[in-house]
Amino acid sequence: MIALVDYGAGNLTSVRKVLGAVGAEVYTPSGPDDLARATGVIVPGVGHFESTRSLGQPWRHAILERLEQGRPLLGICVGLQWLFEGSTEAPGVSGFGVCRGTCDRLPDAEPSTGARLKVPHMGWDTLAFPRPSRLFDGVPAGSYVYYAHSFAAPLARGTVATSSYGVEFTAGVEDGLVSGLQFHPELSGTVGLRVLRNWLEGIR
Repeated sequence: MIALVDYGAGNLTSVRKVLGAVGAEVYTPSGPDDLARATGVIVPGVGHFESTRSLGQPWRHAILERLEQGRPLLGICVGLQWLFEGSTEAPGVSGFGVCRGTCDRLPDAEPSTGARLKVPHMGWDTLAFPRPSRLFDGVPAGSYVYYAHSFAAPLARGTVATSSYGVEFTAGVEDGLVSGLQFHPELSGTVGLRVLRNWLEGIR
């Protein structure tokens, strides 16, 4: 049973739908105490990092308990950024901190050419894999996934997938039971479905 955490950042309906398509049973916990029955936890989200302020100490404690019990955690989009220590988008809001580094705004121009870049980064882009991972097993390098973001996480110890948009950033992270995706798997066709299936297989 997968807990899809609702902290007011939206996007739950489409994520719930794609999880159903890959055979997952999903529920939305009513509060931190309701995580006890989860076999895995997903923190999705779109929009501003400020929205993660709702994931206060009770939520953090409950999610840490699940991790200590061997139950995996997946962050999607803003949910991935929340796995890091914070973001310059909301300097007063602390991230979960299980990944080192601070998320930052994507550049407005290509550093090498000065060519202008539209931010937010919207649309399809390719993946590169600095090292093999369970999360991206069976996904070829150069596969396209769908993005909609203005801020991104830096490269970190657990970075297993990257994309570039003026700067190379973490597209996917996998560090023990903690995983995250900057792109939207629910909008990324067969690649998104494959990645979610891989994550679910790690639970089953």
